[in-house]
Amino acid sequence: MRILHVVTLISPDAAYGGPVRVALNQAAALQDRGHDVVVAAAARGFDPLPDSIGGVRVELFEARTRIPRIGFAGLGAAGMTRWIGDHASEFDLVHVHLARDFVTLPAARVCLKRGIPVVVQPHGMIDFSSNLLAKPLDAFWTRPVLRSASTVFHLTPRESRDLRGVAGESLTMCELNNGVPEAIPRNASASGQQPEVLFLARLHPRKRPDMFVRMAQQLIAEGYGARFSLVGPDEGARSEAEALIAEFGLESYVRCEGHLDSDHTASRLRKAAVYVLPAVDEPYPMSVLEAMAVGLPVVVTDTCGLAPLVEETQSGIVVGPELESLTNAVRGLLDDPRKAIAMGENARRAVSERSGMASVTDVLERTYRRVLGLAAEGSPATT
Repeated sequence: MRILHVVTLISPDAAYGGPVRVALNQAAALQDRGHDVVVAAAARGFDPLPDSIGGVRVELFEARTRIPRIGFAGLGAAGMTRWIGDHASEFDLVHVHLARDFVTLPAARVCLKRGIPVVVQPHGMIDFSSNLLAKPLDAFWTRPVLRSASTVFHLTPRESRDLRGVAGESLTMCELNNGVPEAIPRNASASGQQPEVLFLARLHPRKRPDMFVRMAQQLIAEGYGARFSLVGPDEGARSEAEALIAEFGLESYVRCEGHLDSDHTASRLRKAAVYVLPAVDEPYPMSVLEAMAVGLPVVVTDTCGLAPLVEETQSGIVVGPELESLTNAVRGLLDDPRKAIAMGENARRAVSERSGMASVTDVLERTYRRVLGLAAEGSPATT
């Protein structure tokens, strides 16, 4: 099959986070199975623009800010929209990693108008919103795209409900987990090293890096000798985190390292002892899956979409949103390295069995074939 994936923004600092990694992981896995795959996106920060990333062909176009001060939602890429209009007929199907923005929504509309089958994957980014921009955008673009899509992929039952709340009950839904490639495990048995507690994600208010710093302050005050590191691009919350580090006098214990190229994510994770994401209402964070894939025990809140998996497989600790709960969980893992190692092993096994790329790619191929009316290997065509 000839497949086009569309995602909002690709940049060297991985500012757009999980949806980009999901799109590239899916494209690489489909390519490995013999499909012809291209990923199209707006881009910034490259000089020059690359034509491939991780062995996947990409078509990148300079991002432009259509509406200022609203983050990624205000981005557009008119050049990409024109390119898709000119080349859509070269693809059997288009898979749009959909968001409320001026990149993916116009791309989806153009493909639908050209009669190309479209499947969409919103990654938890589309739910009820009282934002003034969301109302006209939903009326003119979001709802028509969701309703016209051949399939709408969702991560969790909650996201399925949210999407139906936006676009109605008639959507054709399909559950699709995020997947991660197999990763080299960390050396959990290394002794004599100062343990590191790691936050690796975008520094966005919803991710609550400030809560991570407050947790670190409490444990350092209790005499714990761990290191605490914040790694990721700034999305509006770094200044507050750095101000807290200075206020508490933690410069020798807590570091903000800035963004990390996605190629180095796994190796950076392998250096840590515990992964912590204090985010609330996080749909299905790729960073948590990637941490689990290298064998790290994880600490997440009970509103994280991966909390049920973490709890069921004993891959870490699920906490409430309050500081005390978070601090107790990290303290417990630092106090009991054997427990932390066992949870990390559980995490790696859980990701391999439930979130490996093979099972994700099976769902994608099955869905694409159904949409296109193609026969699966050794089976009659289905509708």
